[in-house]
Amino acid sequence: MSIRSRSYDLWLKLFGTGQRDARQTGGGLNRLAVGVLAVALLFVSACASNHRDQPYYEAQDPSAFFPDGKADRPLPPNTVPQGQLRLDEHLYQGTSNGRPVNTFPFPVTAQVLQRGQQQYNAHCVPCHGFAGNGDGMIVRRGYSRPTSYHDERLRNESLSHYYDVIVNGYGAMPSYADQVYPRDRWAIIAYIRALQLSQNANVRDLPAEDQELLNHPPTPAAGDEGEGEEGGH
Repeated sequence: MSIRSRSYDLWLKLFGTGQRDARQTGGGLNRLAVGVLAVALLFVSACASNHRDQPYYEAQDPSAFFPDGKADRPLPPNTVPQGQLRLDEHLYQGTSNGRPVNTFPFPVTAQVLQRGQQQYNAHCVPCHGFAGNGDGMIVRRGYSRPTSYHDERLRNESLSHYYDVIVNGYGAMPSYADQVYPRDRWAIIAYIRALQLSQNANVRDLPAEDQELLNHPPTPAAGDEGEGEEGGH
């Protein structure tokens, strides 16, 4: 039965046969008010039900309405999500005027290296290992072995190369563009450079005062030797 039919039946029950009795008892006004309220509530509930129970598509549902047969609609051309215009080519593309770069888009601080280490451990260690030798756990279990970061070719690669590999993948390595944000990509690259330096450091790259300390270490003060063994500290 339709909503209109139910409303009509309710109206007849309230006002059709009972109007004479209502006039005799003096309750016509109250009966009218109750009837109007009941009909109004019926329509309001029907309206709410229509809005609540209206048909809709689940994600990935097929649809005969759209020409491509898909309920999910692509973004209109040239749509840019708020805050994601990404005009900084160096930061977001890893290049400058389309050319490879060997500089970072922001200063590399201790905090950046710590973030890079955290992201490297989360995403890179399973294949590349903690020291970057390409001996991660899944490699030991049969996955393709990546080239060591300490290989001369990789030590001489530009920073753009590493950025491109993170975004697009390389060989057996898949893309990590969806897992690693742009700034974190650069933090990982900074940490990789730190790993490379740790395994291929040259004394001549140290400041002069540090080289002097290595060449002429300070002489321990008299009485310091063996102090810890006898319970001095």
